[in-house]
Amino acid sequence: MRTLIVDDERLARNELKRLLEPYTKIEIVGEAANAEEALVMIDDLQPELLFLDIQMPGKNGFELLSSIEGKSPEVIFTTAYDEYAIKAFEYNALDYLLKPIDTERLKETIHRIEENQAHTEIPVSNHERVEKILGENDQVFVKDGEKCWFVKLGKVRLFESMGNYVRLHFDDQKPLVLKSLNNLEERLDPGTYFRANRKHIINLHWIEKIEPWFSGGLLVTLQGGDKIEISRRQAIRFKELMSL
Repeated sequence: MRTLIVDDERLARNELKRLLEPYTKIEIVGEAANAEEALVMIDDLQPELLFLDIQMPGKNGFELLSSIEGKSPEVIFTTAYDEYAIKAFEYNALDYLLKPIDTERLKETIHRIEENQAHTEIPVSNHERVEKILGENDQVFVKDGEKCWFVKLGKVRLFESMGNYVRLHFDDQKPLVLKSLNNLEERLDPGTYFRANRKHIINLHWIEKIEPWFSGGLLVTLQGGDKIEISRRQAIRFKELMSL
């Protein structure tokens, strides 16, 4: 990906360039010390990805993004401050890296970018597009009322249909998102997430116990205690999926 680094600190730019050297798919096409420089370079160089500092003299990183005309590049925020995390993901950021940048954390981020490229939207016809599949390493922004979360999908043990909404079960949280379970099923990696019945999708990695149930179905207990019935028809698929 054609990549532009935007940071007012030269040492920070140099350090990030050094950390990115092992990743041959990241092509650094330029670096900018402030928003005004960055806007010119975005227009000239058409980068696909920005590593963007938030606090800079003049316009900050959010104001820079708001000033871009036309299609914006993908964004990874880099900052020494964690209080901007929620706002960052309102700008659909791919990730949010705290300085000093941890090499393993950066590795995870680059891996997710490569996965995004592999599953990027592929034109099927002039009017149809196939959306990328979301796996357990993908992180999603969830907003329910005044509360916001940026959660790794692998932590979500259960998706529960609630009419036009889906309830996500992770940690001790159960926020609602305005989406149908059918629509969500199309986006989730079938190797990790399984449609147990009309109302539930379960994370296979969270299964603790499986028991025979009525009419040829199965009863699955998830870590945390949730008990979900797998319907008879889905039990056949489940056994095929989980067998050697």
